[in-house]
Amino acid sequence: MNILELKRVTMQFGGLKCVSDLTLRVDANELVGLIGPNGAGKTTVFNLVTGVYRPSSGTIRFLGRNVAGRRPYQITGRGIARTFQNIRLFGSLSVFDNVRTACNMHLRHGISHALLRGRGFRAEEEEIRATVMGFLEVFELADLRGRPANSLAYGDQRRLEIVRALATRPKLLLLDEPAAGMNPSEKDRLMTLIRLTKEKFHLAILLVEHDMRVVMGICERIVVLDYGTKIAEGPPDEIRRDPRVIAAYLGEEAA
Repeated sequence: MNILELKRVTMQFGGLKCVSDLTLRVDANELVGLIGPNGAGKTTVFNLVTGVYRPSSGTIRFLGRNVAGRRPYQITGRGIARTFQNIRLFGSLSVFDNVRTACNMHLRHGISHALLRGRGFRAEEEEIRATVMGFLEVFELADLRGRPANSLAYGDQRRLEIVRALATRPKLLLLDEPAAGMNPSEKDRLMTLIRLTKEKFHLAILLVEHDMRVVMGICERIVVLDYGTKIAEGPPDEIRRDPRVIAAYLGEEAA
């Protein structure tokens, strides 16, 4: 079953086509890699899917419904979450509160309940606390729950960003270069974390990443962009041997 489908999507800024006639799908519980040289249009695809940009043409369907042109908060509410190439945590807030903010997406009670602090409000607050701590336990951040986010090690900040995205209860998670800046051992841990995330939370994941060891190691299918155009799609072994991908991106040594 397709959870996300882009059909003949083009994104044009003046005379520049950042994405051209792109057709792409992600199936339920699938981990798909999106790779290509710098400037290939990968982050533009993420911005199109999450509502930052409205496509110049084409359709974007999530769970069968057209989301092209919807606002980012509306798309998040429907079940798409993302992380960013440059970490965007609330640096002065605690680890706990960074995750807690994401839970506000699904609050059942409004501001009047928060002011009155009645039984329903207290019950929901306890439910949120338990949810946040559950996430932090799974991702080994519970002991850091009171620390400001900007005081964490780089790898911990990356994990926290993923946890915060998961707290919005997505069905599709977009990861934008999660291994950027990590050392080899942190990348190994990240690969395990992404596999765990997919299986434990029954998610589809679309991954943009430049580290080919990460991409080839965890992705089930890979889509390759070059100058905004899809030049290849298939399983990792097939992509690794594709002459067009080697010429445009991987190079002979990596292949």
